[in-house]
Amino acid sequence: MNSIAVAVLSRSFSKHVSLRGELLARYERVTFNDEGRALAGEELIAFLRGHDKAITGLERLDARVFDAVPELRVVSKYGVGLDTLDVRAMQARGVKLGWTPGVNRRSVAELVVSASIALLHRTPAATRELLDGRWRQVVGRQLTGRTVGIVGCGHIGKEVALLMRAFGCRVLAHDICEYVSFYAAHQVQALPLDALLREADVITLHLPLDASTWHMFGAVRLDLLKPDSIFINMARGGLVDELALKQQLQDGRLAGAALDVFETEPRPDRELLALPNVLATPHIGGSAEEAILAMGRAAIAGLEAAQLPERLGIL
Repeated sequence: MNSIAVAVLSRSFSKHVSLRGELLARYERVTFNDEGRALAGEELIAFLRGHDKAITGLERLDARVFDAVPELRVVSKYGVGLDTLDVRAMQARGVKLGWTPGVNRRSVAELVVSASIALLHRTPAATRELLDGRWRQVVGRQLTGRTVGIVGCGHIGKEVALLMRAFGCRVLAHDICEYVSFYAAHQVQALPLDALLREADVITLHLPLDASTWHMFGAVRLDLLKPDSIFINMARGGLVDELALKQQLQDGRLAGAALDVFETEPRPDRELLALPNVLATPHIGGSAEEAILAMGRAAIAGLEAAQLPERLGIL
């Protein structure tokens, strides 16, 4: 039994019986976030103190945290996004990172497809009308044969492409990396971003959040979208200027939007959520049971397999 002390910050991991058992089978000294608190600031630092390793989900770990807890030598990521981790601070202090990219890709991709179908068939609006006592057969559109634009064609973007091709969709992609062999094998057309936005019926984002992508989709870019297109963000909330998006939806310059992530979580813009052409979910893209197990097991393995961020090709 390993005597190293492990702190589990993630609420989701902490309450999962199977993952708790698998972690305790490897480590004797584990502190779980059993109170289900959103740990931040001094409370986060206090929780981490006295631990050699940690499993983190959406908690923000920066230079201040690492300086306050110098005994923390390994951070393993439960999930895939690294925007809440200051990886440069980790590298500078010799803190290793356990990270398995793309481990929740099928879960997120399925949610993208389901949201695309729901918005094209105008399900959110039809449901609200029915609940208000109005019976009207809303006319929608099929996903089959539509043009889908994927912005960010990494692990999740590729999975979305495969599923959309199964619906006979024309798939466009934009990414700073060139995935020539994948595009050729699956009939995906690479396009510049603005061209993709003008052509696609469905636009779905699968980008990391950093200084270069913050509010990448503001009023100027959203104006490029066709009025009958739908916009999906299941990556990171900060990618989109939500005020600009709300205005587009209110003015009828965009048919609909599906949002699983928001700039301010867990309290997103309620006016945005209330729009009849919005399908909103509370950051559940990776919350399928299968994805939770895969992410949790990857995080457990990452406690031992962790490397400095530079070795992982992050920096």
